[in-house]
Amino acid sequence: MMHLQTLSGQHIVIVGGSRGIGLATGSLAKQLGAEVTLISRDLEKLNLVAQQIDGVRTAVADFSDETAITTAFADLPPIDHVYVAAGSFVGGHVLEGNMADFRRAVDTRVWGSVHVVRAAVPKMNGSGSLTLTGGLSTDRPVAGAWATAVATAATEQLARALALELAPIRVNAVSPGWTDTPMWDSVLGQQKQTVFGQVAAQVLAKRLSTAEEVAQAVIFLMGSGTITGEVIHIDSGHRLV
Repeated sequence: MMHLQTLSGQHIVIVGGSRGIGLATGSLAKQLGAEVTLISRDLEKLNLVAQQIDGVRTAVADFSDETAITTAFADLPPIDHVYVAAGSFVGGHVLEGNMADFRRAVDTRVWGSVHVVRAAVPKMNGSGSLTLTGGLSTDRPVAGAWATAVATAATEQLARALALELAPIRVNAVSPGWTDTPMWDSVLGQQKQTVFGQVAAQVLAKRLSTAEEVAQAVIFLMGSGTITGEVIHIDSGHRLV
């Protein structure tokens, strides 16, 4: 693990914290001494996580539901940093797919992030940071995944706009490339390892990121007191090839 600052005494809230990058970030934050709250819509996964990470606080809420998120945050102590890890991949041709699914891509990532911001900021005492999650599809859209590209691009721009509106609270985004997380298990199924191998052969680093490596970038942004309005890319150089 790269050298990272201590988070002792700081309260970090992660929305979408029951698996993948969110879970990796929560685990790393806990190792660095933080008080960690994980919010997820999946109660069963949260219960498993609570058994794996000693002393973590959990709350159940779907972040696309503003009322549920507001209620979850209302019960929390003062907050230092928030990471919104939740998001989804939605595929489908623009002329053929289901519009409800396409809207869900934006509703989940963009409006869900806004719900979290509105609930979290009153708990932050005018300081700390918010980190959102964009994605490689902002710069490298692919046919059949236009809705996801729109959602990640909008979220990255949201981080920049909110950095202006919420200063001195810092707002940034991470933009992961292909990352080995459970989301891709469900999207790619048995083809996952084949696809991952093909992508790894194309990118500059010749391997894909782990969830833990993206988590390190999130923690870096939390501790970097003058970085705001930025998007950090963790994509093995995929944007350049």
